[in-house]
Amino acid sequence: MMKKLLAIAVLSTSATVAVADQDIGCGLGSMIMAGQSGPVFKVLGATTNGTFGNQTFGITTGTLGCQSSGAITSRARLSMFTGSNIDNLARDMSVGRGESLNVLADLMGVKDADKDHFFQATKTNFGKIFAPQNESAGQVLAALEQVMTQDSVLVGYVPKA
Repeated sequence: MMKKLLAIAVLSTSATVAVADQDIGCGLGSMIMAGQSGPVFKVLGATTNGTFGNQTFGITTGTLGCQSSGAITSRARLSMFTGSNIDNLARDMSVGRGESLNVLADLMGVKDADKDHFFQATKTNFGKIFAPQNESAGQVLAALEQVMTQDSVLVGYVPKA
């Protein structure tokens, strides 16, 4: 099995970071599921990445769509937190307060003076942020950022692309 993974890694040396899925990261699962969409393919990709431990191999060797250099970006932390806490965030946003929502605000750099405004904006726009078509953490974050760009107080907290 290890020889197969090594062969795939060698063949994928030319793969770029663009292969890495924003929600599930880099690895063999991301490469196999490239071009697919929907929660089933994301779960299969994440499971493949986690089960075989190939993300660690990819990061170490700079293969499988992974980078071996660089720091974890605030965008990556934001995506990881959102994906891991999506249900708690939905609950907190629906009422405009809560621990997960407060942590999200901190990760986005929202100042204490603007947090109440941020909380209220997420409550008011809950239907836009968690619209039925927003199935992944990345889509929820994109919808939240869209709401924030339309708010004169929160627009400054939207991460630059």
